[in-house]
Amino acid sequence: MVDPELLAPDDPRLASTPDLAVALHLLRAAALTDDVSRGHRDAVAAFVAEHPDAAARSCVEGHLTGSGLVVDASATRTLLMLHRKLGRWFQPGGHADGDANLAAVALREASEETGIAGLRVALPAIDVDVHEVRPPAEVPHLHLDVRFLVVAPPSAHEEGNEESLALRWVTVSDLDGLDPPIDPSTRRLVIRGLAVAARLGVGERGPS
Repeated sequence: MVDPELLAPDDPRLASTPDLAVALHLLRAAALTDDVSRGHRDAVAAFVAEHPDAAARSCVEGHLTGSGLVVDASATRTLLMLHRKLGRWFQPGGHADGDANLAAVALREASEETGIAGLRVALPAIDVDVHEVRPPAEVPHLHLDVRFLVVAPPSAHEEGNEESLALRWVTVSDLDGLDPPIDPSTRRLVIRGLAVAARLGVGERGPS
């Protein structure tokens, strides 16, 4: 399996675009290791093929989102946020809002929601998930989430925004102690992301 490549925010491969072909390319290239995430990938690809507005919130049935699993420079911890609206622990992420470059979306959302400067995002994506959300005062809808590893610098200092009630660095062994409990999808992503980061040698190499 090809190791992920870390991209800085100014990398031209992170240019915003409304072209859904870019989202489909990221889906096809995703480095997935389990049947659950592969099934979600196929479902997202089928949805995008049938919904030309899949990257916009105006697609009320569901829409694309990008998530970034933020891992520290030691490759042993990830930064989870207690989501204000949904009241659960999640990785940073958010709506594409018309941008089909979901790697760029993931990096942007991770930067905004953690306040950490110097984040880098890895290609290819490491997970895909489809789930229903029920935010207050909104119609229930699907989030078609393409998920990427995001690596923090050694000097990372986190500062949440209005999206979260709390931020917490956790190891895999900390997951069972979270309150409220994390869902199986988030657990899958954390375990997968930390394994990829360790294989990439993030903790040994530091920023390039």
